[in-house]
Formats: sequence, C-alpha cells, structure tokens
Amino acid sequence: MAEITWDDFMKVELRVGRVVGAEIFKEARKPAYVLQVDFGPEIGLKKSSAQVTHLYRPEDLLGKQVVAVVNFPKKQIGPLMSECLVTGFHNENGEVALCVPDKPVPLGTKLL
Repeated sequence: MAEITWDDFMKVELRVGRVVGAEIFKEARKPAYVLQVDFGPEIGLKKSSAQVTHLYRPEDLLGKQVVAVVNFPKKQIGPLMSECLVTGFHNENGEVALCVPDKPVPLGTKLL
C-alpha cells in the first residue's frame, strides 16, 4: 500500500450529499443506477453512476445520505457525464454497500 501525505488526503473533497434521484442506467454495460445527489447550496446537484443494484432499489436510495468525491474531473460513462464518485465497499459477495454517515449531517459537509 502506498503512503500518502496529510496534504494529499486534504486535496480529496469527500462530501456528504443526499440522493434526490435514482433511476436504472439502461445503457450501462454492468447493472447500475444514475444517481442525482444534492450536496447543498455550495456544491449543488451532481450526477453519478453507481453499481449498487444488488443491494439497493431506486426507492431505497431516495433521501439516503452518501459520501462522494466531488472534485474529480467529470467522466463520460456511456451517455452519462458523471460528476462525482459515490463511495462504497465490496462485501464478501462483491456487491457494493454504500459508505454512509451513521447520523444525519448537513449537506456538503467534508469528511475529515
């Protein structure tokens, strides 16, 4: 594992957002959803592709707070321009479980 400095870590903008839209990403090669995530007034709405279809239904995601990297460059994923990276962990079956705060926090809060 490569070590990074504290300054390297501080460059990564891991922020809390709330999923306000979730729909099946029909054009994706692997099963995924298109998520719209609200990061509050400073950052606003961002779209992302999330391969979380094994553990979540779209209606399960609405209103859920998630942790995402918001300062990556935009990335074209098929017809979708992804604007953030919603984070998660693979479980023992390789399915992605979202990284979420265990208590509500203000939208846009940075992970420290």
